[in-house]
Amino acid sequence: MRAVVRILKDTFSLNDLSRGERIAFASFLVVIFLFPLFVRISYFRSVTIKFLLFAMYGLGWNLIGGYGGQVDLGQAKNVGFGAYATAIMMTWWGIPFWLTVPVGIMIAVLESFAVAYPMFRLRGHYFAIATLCVALVWQQLFLFWDWTGGARGIELPIKPIPNFAYMQFRAVGYHYFILALFLAEFFFMNWFRKSRMGYQLQAVRDNEDASASLGIDVTWTKVKAYLITAAMGAVGGSFYAVYHLYIDPRSVMQLDLSILIAMTAMVGGAGSIWGPILGAAILIPLDMYLGALFAGKGFYGIDFMIYAFIIMIIASQEPRGIWGIVEKIRGRARVSGS
Repeated sequence: MRAVVRILKDTFSLNDLSRGERIAFASFLVVIFLFPLFVRISYFRSVTIKFLLFAMYGLGWNLIGGYGGQVDLGQAKNVGFGAYATAIMMTWWGIPFWLTVPVGIMIAVLESFAVAYPMFRLRGHYFAIATLCVALVWQQLFLFWDWTGGARGIELPIKPIPNFAYMQFRAVGYHYFILALFLAEFFFMNWFRKSRMGYQLQAVRDNEDASASLGIDVTWTKVKAYLITAAMGAVGGSFYAVYHLYIDPRSVMQLDLSILIAMTAMVGGAGSIWGPILGAAILIPLDMYLGALFAGKGFYGIDFMIYAFIIMIIASQEPRGIWGIVEKIRGRARVSGS
């Protein structure tokens, strides 16, 4: 009983964070919760949904990339596994959405387990290249396999009336559904960073040899983190499938998706619980609004230049990302106040 209480406390308690962080998070939740009730423009709603989705992706990547220190450039394959499991099962056999999600998670976890041990024999940029190559191989396979729809992709059937079992309803329903998924991952990560495995993973990130000398199974610790990251990506992929009602390898397994997921956490601040949220809040609106603004005026490519310039400025000022800048400012404020 005490163990359950401790887990619940570690999951939902933010007492180890500063008062300002707790207030900011509570304010963020209020704004996000009320957003679709006051904003009627569908494009703004879609931007918010994409922001929450990439905040989810970033939280999952942050587990292996931030707390684990392993640069994974292949998370798109796990998104693809979840998306295709949901799309194929719902299209071919009419299986409800809720039964397809565990299947997508299982496929992503099993595939990640199969490749994890060989890949974790590598370190640094060699590991990053290995994850990239594995993801590219899967993208090409899904692009040419007939049973996955190949390059044509898969179009999910539309129900005549809103249907909760198949996750088809009005746009506002998707907003609250992705918000619920985001909160589930956020509080899981809040527990994880305070768990024994979380501390072990951070120790491995800081010094593998020292961790091994303390009795930590370095490889198995990284493998477990990699599997959890895969599961989180698959959940996001399943949501993507029912939200867009169409998937193809270029939308859910593209290299650009893997890089954007990694950038979301790294720009925001890898290794912190707030980093992926901050990164998604900056990168996703920029990606969608700048593209629409400049492309509509005929200035193609300007949005990518501004996008890259902002990323370079943040990276040059603070390698720990936006959250690193926030912590640096808070540190200076404490010093001046004392």
